[in-house]
Order: sequence, then C-alpha cells, then structure tokens
Amino acid sequence: MLAAQVRAYDTPYVLTTVPVPSNLGPHDLLIKVAAASHCHTDAMVRAGIFGTHLPCTGSHEGAGTVVKTGSAVTSFQAGDRVMCGLPLEPCGTCADCTGPENQTHYCTNTKGAVGVVSNGCFAEYVRVDARSTTAVPDAVSLVSAAPLACAGRTVWRAVEQVGLGEGQWLAIVGSGGGLGHIGIQFAKKRGLRVIGIDARDEGLALSREAGADVVIDARKGKEQVVKEVHEVTGEQAGADATITLADADSAAALACAATRMHGTMLQIAQPIEVQIPFHEFIFRDIRVRGSVLCSPGESKEMMEFVALNGIDVKANLFHGLEKIHDLVEKVEQGKIQGKAIIIVDEEQIWREEELGAEF
Repeated sequence: MLAAQVRAYDTPYVLTTVPVPSNLGPHDLLIKVAAASHCHTDAMVRAGIFGTHLPCTGSHEGAGTVVKTGSAVTSFQAGDRVMCGLPLEPCGTCADCTGPENQTHYCTNTKGAVGVVSNGCFAEYVRVDARSTTAVPDAVSLVSAAPLACAGRTVWRAVEQVGLGEGQWLAIVGSGGGLGHIGIQFAKKRGLRVIGIDARDEGLALSREAGADVVIDARKGKEQVVKEVHEVTGEQAGADATITLADADSAAALACAATRMHGTMLQIAQPIEVQIPFHEFIFRDIRVRGSVLCSPGESKEMMEFVALNGIDVKANLFHGLEKIHDLVEKVEQGKIQGKAIIIVDEEQIWREEELGAEF
C-alpha cells in the first residue's frame, strides 16, 4: 500500500510503498482509510519530540471503513464506518482504563499511539484498536470524522472539563485554529457564551465564522485583551473559564489573566514550558488543569452530539496521498484555516451521498 512516512527527523515525509498491516491482535481493526488529517502533533513527531522509532507513517487523525476485525472484537464488523482510535493496547487494569467514563486521563501504559509511536493514517490502510475507535453515524461524513479523531476529541473533553453551564463565559486562546473553531461550535451549541482570542487575521476570521460572541486580537497585548474581556463580562471581571490552545510563550499567562478570579484555565497546548506568573495562582486563585483526548464513552457522546447538532469542520482538502508535500507546505506557511485533510480513498467519500451525510 501507499504511505507517507517519517524516515528521519526534521525532514519531509517520504511517499513509499509498505506492506498492508496483517498481524492483527485480538482487539485490532484493519481500516481502509477514507480521509486523514494533519495535526500539530504531526509536526512534533517529525521534529523527534516523542522519540518516535522510525520509519513511522504519519497522522493520528483518520476515518474510514472496517475491513477486518481481530478475534476478540464484537463491537464492529466489516463495512462499518469508523473514526480511528489513537491508543493501541491499553493495559486494561489502571484506573483510567477501568473508568468511570469521566476518567481523569488516558491510559499511560498503552503499547502504542497511532501516528505518534505506531504507524498512522497517512496510508491506504491502518491498524487501530477497536476499544478506542468510534462508530460514525450516517449523518456525519468521514471527512469531518477524521479531524474529530484528535482535534475534536481533545477540545470536546476540554469543554466538558471546564464544567460551565448555559449562559456562562468561556474564553478560548487560539480560537481560530483547527481545535479552536471546533471548540467554539461545541461550546455555543451547549449554550455557552464564547470569547475567541487569536493572533492571526485568518484565526480571527475563522473565530467569527465559527460563531464566537466576541473576538479579540491577541496582538493588542495582554493588558488590552484583558480590558476588552472585562468589558464584555461585566462585574465578574473575566471569563468563567479559559481554554488555552495556542502554544506561544505568552498564551498561558494571557489565558489566566483573562479568567475571572477563582476561575479555571485548562491547558491543551503543549509548549516545552507553560509560563504563568505566580500571582495568577497565589493572588487570583486561578485553577490550572491539563487535558487530552476523550475516553471511549466521551468520544461516543461527542459523535452523537455532532450527528444531532451538526458541526462545520473547516476543511482544506488535498486529493490523494501524493499531495502530502503540498499539504505540509500550506500548513507551514501558517495561512491555512481549520484542518488540512487528505482524501485517501475517493470512492468511500462518493458513497456517503447515499447515506445522507449532512455534517
């Protein structure tokens, strides 16, 4: 099969031919990939941040159709449309594996992660774990499902974790990126009021398009951003909670400053160091948390929510794995809006019209 692989750190993907995965474990699925998208983590893999053993096929955001199932799989069968799971072979015994479904994090004892330390979705076929894979309802397209596999799962859980109720204010720093524009929609469809904060013209435009109630340009500086947040939130002087998706050195400090006293800042971005002035902790009692990925149950709830309420994933489509270098070039230019997605199998996408996929 054709695959786009990382063969050496800090070098372009290599488009090559590799064997189709054949040795499925009892909980594995073999997926014929329909669409795969690029995530910031893919750049981190290519930079060697995770120490990935090379060669490794890129992309941990994929969706497609089940071709074959492992001996212990009962939840899926050949022909099912799915959003690929990321973790491979969780231990099954730690607290995060055994639940409850609002688990504190993900299993740290997994034996792999698709597209990060194991071969990923920039290929015609991919091996994934059925236990972390999610069925795709007929109403949801595989093009939308692919970026939801990481970006969607991550920001869905972030909106869940801040624990806000209808009418409360959520600020998102980095609101106009791949995760941010999805997060805005999740929050708005759950009745929250959203302040989008971004530092790019394209990001500000996408924040408005996604439905943010207020959009603020971070390039104005922290003092002005906080002033504008206070103007819209009134006496409570800040957002009830803030999600940080931008990895700029100043992003976490800005997020805390934009949050009301005793509020929560949820850190999703992964800079080498998260820099926050001490007075945000000590004098303003800002509670800082981190989060990543959904549990299987949370992922299922997200997909059901999307099928019922709709979501508009801003997709920049590239047709064929041969376009991998064009995709990376556009992403690295920093001018792209939303998610960069490769259509790997056009036939699966054409068939979706018969299913009535709306979103």
